[in-house]
This record gives sequence, C-alpha cells and structure tokens, in this order.
Amino acid sequence: MKYKIPVSVLVVVYTPELQVLLLERADKPGFWQSVTGSQEAGETLEATAIRELQEETGLKADDYRLEDWHMSNRFEIYTHWRGRYEPGVTHNTEHVFGLRVPRAVPVKVSPREHLGYVWVDRDHAIDKVFSWTNAAALKVLPDHAGAQE
Repeated sequence: MKYKIPVSVLVVVYTPELQVLLLERADKPGFWQSVTGSQEAGETLEATAIRELQEETGLKADDYRLEDWHMSNRFEIYTHWRGRYEPGVTHNTEHVFGLRVPRAVPVKVSPREHLGYVWVDRDHAIDKVFSWTNAAALKVLPDHAGAQE
C-alpha cells in the first residue's frame, strides 16, 4: 500500500466579489470543503496545488493567478482517514493557497472524490465547511483578495 504524506494543500478558489467554490466530498456526503490534497513525493507545494486544482475541478492554475498565502495549519487527522497514512501518523500540516477567478466559473468535479460543487459567499462558506482549517483560511480571504488589487 502506498501511504499518503502527511503534508497537504488547501486551495481557496474565489471571485473578486468573494464568492467561494466549495466541493462536497464523495466519501462523506454533506462535508463541504475547498480544493485539498496531499503532497506527493518530490513534489513542491505549488505543484501539489496545481495538480489538485486540475484533478478536482478541471481548472488550470496557469489560466488564473495562484498565490501561496504563506499560511499553514497542523491538525489531527480524523480517525476514519488515518489508514491512508503510515501507522502512527496522527497529524497533517496543511498549506494554504488562493486562486482568484474572474467570476463563478463552471468546474468539472472528479466523481471519485466529489459529489458536486457550489459557489457561495464567503460568510456562508465559513459556516458550510466542515474543517476548522478551511474556515480559518476563508476568514482571512479578504486580506489576500485585497492584496491582488
């Protein structure tokens, strides 16, 4: 079995009006999140973000502007997902990126990973996501969105 590396990215996809893309997990219906994914061996964090965007939404980072927010969170991995990691691994470090798109663009979700997607305003997104790290990233979105003006 190939174990996941306990380092991941979270990519907040958003519009200038702070509409946020959320994806519903296929393995946990009702669990909404931004784009996420684990780093692969030898991959930079930016490369992980680019790959996960493409895999989970069909969006190409090169068509927009991907930014490293230089923000990370360490969290305990949910027990039901720990089997994906080497025995004894209990925590993951997640690095936050943002991708600004001009409007709420259609995306193509990977049915293996997600049931669907919605575009919602940032405040609604904060309440809708299941992960505290995702909510924390959404709370600072205005600071990062304003930096791109």
